[in-house]
Amino acid sequence: MDTGNEPAVCLNNVVKNYKSGRIEVRALRGISLTIRTEQFTMLVAPSGSGKTTLLNLIGGLDSPTSGTVEIAGRQIATLGDNALSDFRAQRIGFIFQSFSLIPVLSAYENIEYPLLLTGMAAGARRRATLAMLEAVGLSNQKAQRPNQLSGGQKQRVAIARALVKKPAIVLADEPTANLDSETGAGIVALMRRMQSESKTTFIFATHDPHLIAHADRIVAMRDGALTDSADVVP
Repeated sequence: MDTGNEPAVCLNNVVKNYKSGRIEVRALRGISLTIRTEQFTMLVAPSGSGKTTLLNLIGGLDSPTSGTVEIAGRQIATLGDNALSDFRAQRIGFIFQSFSLIPVLSAYENIEYPLLLTGMAAGARRRATLAMLEAVGLSNQKAQRPNQLSGGQKQRVAIARALVKKPAIVLADEPTANLDSETGAGIVALMRRMQSESKTTFIFATHDPHLIAHADRIVAMRDGALTDSADVVP
């Protein structure tokens, strides 16, 4: 699935170490990885293998101990705090297994919130939010708060919130982990459809075989290192 010349993500010999008391823990061990645009890429590994750490580095939520992280042609380690925040707000969407919705906001307001951070005008913000609510099938639930929604509906709101600003990349950490298999399958189908319509690059950390079955590319990890990486042949 060759969809463009410029990679969405390019990691070069990325190392990430953490301090745990007096012990230094190496979470990532020299990761070099290129992910092409518009791919549905799965990071597959046992717990504690560094998948979430890798997503955090790609998302600019953390910085590498050494090596370079290039996202959509930008070396994000060279960006200052404000520039990095702006870059994340405009170019990267996040979907978490815990949904991470703001409990006091309605579904509409949760989806609209990222657009407030980008400074979009009110009229354009409303049109984009309503269009995204319709796209994920939640127009009738727009006024409900997260505690009034099912798990599947919450994840649909989270997907809509991630995609409403039309990011280049969406990062998803175990997005179907808290859903039953039928609901999870529906969420996978929704993300695949949204990926096709929005031309977005999705990168998942997952154990879910239903999600893995939809992969364009599978990247396997163990103990902070890549063990395999291959495109999936349809």
